[in-house]
Amino acid sequence: MLTKTKIWLSSPHMGGTEQTFVNEAFETNWIAPLGPNVNGFEKDLKQYLGDDNHVAALTSGTAAIHMALMLLNVKQGDEVLCQSFTFSASANPIVYQGATPVFIDSESDTWNMSPDLLEIAIKDRIAKYKKPKAIIAVHLYGMPYKAKEINAIAKQYDIPVIEDSAEALGSTYFGQKCGALSDLGIISFNGNKIITTSGGGVLVTKNLKLKEKAVFLATQARDDAPHYEHSSVGYNYRMSNVLAGIGRGQMEVIDDRVQARRRNFDFYKSHLAQHKEITFLEEPEGFYSNRWITCIETPSFEYREAIRLALQEEDIESRPLWKPMHLQPVFKEHPSFTDGTSEHLFDKGLCLPSGSNLTEDDLNRVLDTITNTLKS
Repeated sequence: MLTKTKIWLSSPHMGGTEQTFVNEAFETNWIAPLGPNVNGFEKDLKQYLGDDNHVAALTSGTAAIHMALMLLNVKQGDEVLCQSFTFSASANPIVYQGATPVFIDSESDTWNMSPDLLEIAIKDRIAKYKKPKAIIAVHLYGMPYKAKEINAIAKQYDIPVIEDSAEALGSTYFGQKCGALSDLGIISFNGNKIITTSGGGVLVTKNLKLKEKAVFLATQARDDAPHYEHSSVGYNYRMSNVLAGIGRGQMEVIDDRVQARRRNFDFYKSHLAQHKEITFLEEPEGFYSNRWITCIETPSFEYREAIRLALQEEDIESRPLWKPMHLQPVFKEHPSFTDGTSEHLFDKGLCLPSGSNLTEDDLNRVLDTITNTLKS
């Protein structure tokens, strides 16, 4: 019995030259977690993000956030302000360091960290003699956060910003590439991201010494000696040369991938325009999203679930928007500054299939399922 092919939310999409870089790694026996592909991938990203940036290739975006916190000397007992409306990988590394995440709700223009609530939280924590050690803000689903406002507040209170650009490679903010807007940036190359290294991430900084320290710590903190000498605790966080080869091939098609994702968004928006109950997140002036995932907002939880379950019945993957961190059981006891924005979005929002390898037939299958559900 024939069945329809599953449509994934965001599957890997190879460009064609990745195998060449990987084969070269095998042919030259550069299988160890160092080698020319790692250096080449870092160079490709440096050129893409701007030559004033330095890039350290690591095992994951999560590792990059962890490394950023270590570089900022976040320790046990410290507090770190973190966007609540995000994936748990934004917050987990705070706990790795023994620090406490303090969650900040979103604003409705971009669905990202609210500058107003951020400043309220900073004043509150300072009043309690707990000045935050860092801020983690996220470009959610590829939409840039309000970097100008966030950075201005951070500068006013002398708190560094970690820019979680895990989902936003290819997005820009007033012409500047996301990932290079703040003190430290991170990007993810997990299998579902706009380009992938299977598993991997990078740390981005304009300070070469910080990049060098990150590489040192990520390579088991081995001191310069003929034997294995360690004066610091290190981590096994360096990206492998094989996976970096995949990344080099993927970087050759990044612009095509962004355009494909944006076309998906335009397709859904134009074909669902007649259904006024379905709304889309628009780009504020000066904001350019890679549209990593196309998201819709529905009138209610019941409405969202009807669409999600109908898609599931057709073997089409969709997913509710992120459940806010301040609602997660693991973080429910932590301080939070909220106004209901992210809870509202979680209840009513849905992520639609958005892969750059979706065919016209795939998109029409998704559209037909949604349209039929709205009619019923």
